[in-house]
Amino acid sequence: MSRKKISTTIYITPEQADRLKLLHERTKVPIAVYIREGIDMVLEKYDHVLPGQMSLVSDASARNK
Repeated sequence: MSRKKISTTIYITPEQADRLKLLHERTKVPIAVYIREGIDMVLEKYDHVLPGQMSLVSDASARNK
């Protein structure tokens, strides 16, 4: 089952648009799928900056072990 999507507007360069359109024409994968995959890659890369579940062991005590 597909998850609900939220509409948003982004601005890309003409070169990015041209390359995404060409990629879509060759693969038949919607451009939106590639954009969502790119967002997932950025979120994974910067995961360490995002809040998450706190550890039960403090950073200081973990380093001392």
